[in-house]
Amino acid sequence: MAEPKQHMVLPLLGHLVEGTAGMGALVFAGALIEAQAFVLRQLDAAVLKPGAPPLRLLHISDIHLMPRQQKKLAFLRKLADMKPDLVISTGDHLSSADAMDKLFDALGPLFALPGAFVFGSNDFEGPHFRMPAAYLWANSTPQRHGPESVLPADEVAHRLVAAGWAALNDARARLDVSGRSIALRGTGDAHIDLDHYDKVSGPADPGADLNIGVTHAPYRRVLDAMTDDGMSLILSGHTHGGQVCLPNGRPIITNCDVGPEHAKGLSVWRHGGRKSLLHVSGGIGSSPFAPYRLFCRPSATLITLTARQA
Repeated sequence: MAEPKQHMVLPLLGHLVEGTAGMGALVFAGALIEAQAFVLRQLDAAVLKPGAPPLRLLHISDIHLMPRQQKKLAFLRKLADMKPDLVISTGDHLSSADAMDKLFDALGPLFALPGAFVFGSNDFEGPHFRMPAAYLWANSTPQRHGPESVLPADEVAHRLVAAGWAALNDARARLDVSGRSIALRGTGDAHIDLDHYDKVSGPADPGADLNIGVTHAPYRRVLDAMTDDGMSLILSGHTHGGQVCLPNGRPIITNCDVGPEHAKGLSVWRHGGRKSLLHVSGGIGSSPFAPYRLFCRPSATLITLTARQA
């Protein structure tokens, strides 16, 4: 068979390149749309003592709020309609200081409920421009760029505590939730080495109905320590669920040192012969310089805590 002539091959290659570019543009456009397709996920976790009635825990994370994100604000306002008993935020609340008042307005209905929070790196420093695709291969650890990038973390913490939520950055708290005693311990963000678990370490509180560990980024050293100390449930965020996933929802990257099987949703974390249930939030937002999601809708999670079998 004769080889194709050059004047035939070049147009075919051109059409192939155009088609590939067109498909890429279509996928990227879909990823931009998906980043606004907020969803509330619901699941059960059997962590309460045998015979205990259920509790509803709302886990929110990685809001990354900008002032004009009206769909995100509307989603946040509606979360209280699910009537949770307890709210836990695992950090990265803002991407702009100008969004702070809007954040507290949207979360207002949830402040009537017991709650607690930790901070992530982006509670201290705002986002910086980077090539959008760099999320897929670059480390997201923020680089200091000057005072203009600093976020008002102290003020956010003060307002959250004033609203009634407990600060768990390297701290403990004990909350009364629908007549149950919930013991919580948390760390600062392990992604930027602000975790000091030694400040909260020790055996689980035997007098509590449930012991929960809270940390922004699910690094193994924190998960292992919390599991060793007997936390029944560990809550984390940071990964954005992978943000860009395979069609089956499996994350391509985790942006920390856990595997993709632990980067989103509920899984079992094992260490030293012990185990904890780990829930990693898919996150509600993303950096304004990487405003896309693929096969990974932005989400909050309503976890119904149920009784373990005797």
